[in-house]
Amino acid sequence: MIAMQYKIILPSDYDMNIIKNRVKNNGYKTDGFEDLKFKLYLISEKGINNNLQNSYCPLYLWESNKGLNKFLFTGFYDNIITSFGWQKVNVGIPLIDTTTEKLKESKFVFEIVKEIQPQESLNNLKESIEMNINKSENEEYIVIYNPDKWKYHVFYFIKELSKVNLEEGVVYDIRHIS
Repeated sequence: MIAMQYKIILPSDYDMNIIKNRVKNNGYKTDGFEDLKFKLYLISEKGINNNLQNSYCPLYLWESNKGLNKFLFTGFYDNIITSFGWQKVNVGIPLIDTTTEKLKESKFVFEIVKEIQPQESLNNLKESIEMNINKSENEEYIVIYNPDKWKYHVFYFIKELSKVNLEEGVVYDIRHIS
């Protein structure tokens, strides 16, 4: 599997209804996309849930690189380039994935980013991360790492915000799930 996300930072005074309508009118187009486990159409709005900026940040989890390559190189990603200009696409590798069909019940994504510190061995890194992240019984999450940057991201898929400490990360509103 491979994860992908582009984070489009929008001006503070940007009308986020433009993005909401974009997703409402086009989100279904990736439903059932080849090799796509899920795509979450995520937004953050400045001043809501302690967010400091407006953003549009779709998160994808691909079963293989075949669907990702199709998305990027056969015209689908051109819609992003046309609308928002050239964007850097962040790619990562899933280390832990607890997602099931319950993911579709989620209303928010809570993201925390952590450094992977230099160490003598990475032999128990996965277990160490699992022990140190907050978990709740009904909460699904995915941990994605990038050895190029030696960071990992924990994405929690949640129904209600009362379960998270907003000071620790970024809250995204889920506008559509493919």
